[in-house]
Amino acid sequence: MKYYSTRDKSVRLDGAEAVKQGLSRDGGLLTPETIPQIDEAFLRGLASASYQERAAKVMGLFLTDYTEDELRTFAQNAYGPDKFDHPAAAPLRKVNENTDCLELWHGPTSAFKDMALQMLPQLLSAALRKTGEDKTACILVATSGDTGKAAMEGFADVPQTKIMVFYPKDGVSAVQEAQMVTQEGQNVGVCAVRGNFDDAQAGVKRIFSDVELREVLADRGYFLSSANSINWGRILPQVVYYVSAYCDLLRDGRLQYGKKINVCVPTGNFGNILAAYYAKRMGVPLGRLICASNKNDVLTHFLGTGSYVRNRPFYTTMSPSMDILVSSNLERLIFDLSGEDDAEVRRCMELLNKAGEYEVSPAVKAALKDLFWGGSCGEAETSATIARYYKDYGYLIDTHTAVAANVMEQYRQESGDQTLTVFASTASPYKFCDHVLRAIGETPRGCGTDLLDQLHTVTGATIPSRLAALKGKTRRFDQTAEKAEMERVVQAFLQ
Repeated sequence: MKYYSTRDKSVRLDGAEAVKQGLSRDGGLLTPETIPQIDEAFLRGLASASYQERAAKVMGLFLTDYTEDELRTFAQNAYGPDKFDHPAAAPLRKVNENTDCLELWHGPTSAFKDMALQMLPQLLSAALRKTGEDKTACILVATSGDTGKAAMEGFADVPQTKIMVFYPKDGVSAVQEAQMVTQEGQNVGVCAVRGNFDDAQAGVKRIFSDVELREVLADRGYFLSSANSINWGRILPQVVYYVSAYCDLLRDGRLQYGKKINVCVPTGNFGNILAAYYAKRMGVPLGRLICASNKNDVLTHFLGTGSYVRNRPFYTTMSPSMDILVSSNLERLIFDLSGEDDAEVRRCMELLNKAGEYEVSPAVKAALKDLFWGGSCGEAETSATIARYYKDYGYLIDTHTAVAANVMEQYRQESGDQTLTVFASTASPYKFCDHVLRAIGETPRGCGTDLLDQLHTVTGATIPSRLAALKGKTRRFDQTAEKAEMERVVQAFLQ
């Protein structure tokens, strides 16, 4: 399987090279030249399999230059009991007869990013060997809250790698920040950026496209790679859990093969729901893909109109991992829906950079309308949804999951579609204790990790062990920089 750039189809890379490089040198996103197709026999064969077996089988369809034994070993390492606190890794929790929640936060950092970022370091390490790379990979990460910690957890002390994470100052929760600034490992670095996530993400992309900087770093023995979802090695492991969810429903007799389910995903950078789209393209019987946004509703507008407009107010919300106005992974979707028209992608991305907006073709608009439904959820509605799920179902959910639950109900009310729906739960409620406590009628006493015990006392929900271990942990990183200084930060980190 080869991979080419969304902006230049003449680029052709093997899977290992695509994982190693992360982002195409032309600024495009590397994407598979074909989408493998699966059938009933494939899914039924995985119904009784472990999550690790499912991951190895699905990823093997795309990473044909990795061996089955390699992928099986990687999956065992990534999703085993020493990393995940649930044997299913990504279990379904039944809420009612036509609603299930896909819990994606049972990994070491209590966020869905672990599902990919426990796998990516192993894929990258193997890619370095396969390509004969002798330089050290410098992983650059822009995070809106969860990716940074998950990436550092995955790459900490991995040989032949260093990792630098940029996060928006005052734009993540207190627990998310505590997770990042206390990260252990000799090869990790963290820097707060004065600005929002889009500023951090734009800075990372700018560094990737800086030819002169790449040459300087190469002379020092480094090359740049990414752990953000612009890297195909991040998207592919996420495809697995949508395949796995359908297999669980088959295994448990909840539906017959071929009957479609809807999927609702809270997302800002569009990577998580793009993975569901790829699962659907592979042949998993998925129906409507429901895209849930918070008050930063740029995706809701785009899916409804075909017009992407980033020039709008930016809001800092209680669901910070979705506080994004530039959704990078839309580029892969537009490439696919336009018939892999790299010229169309270049047109849209150039307009986005120059004017802050673009409009897709009528054909792409029609495809968006057929596949997706977008909705947004404000702050008050997010809190109310947390309270309702706790009261009605005894189920404690975080702020991002509540956005998905709320938008799912909006879709049902508007469409009348009562198809069995799986909505994604992307983080433990313990990562957002203050907002969750207020939502269920409690007054937070303290801040940050001080609130873990209070939420546990009130609800009885188990505190993830690694979050509990944050209390009293020494802060290692205090660096803050302007967005224009990010290149300097990287150079200093790689001295």
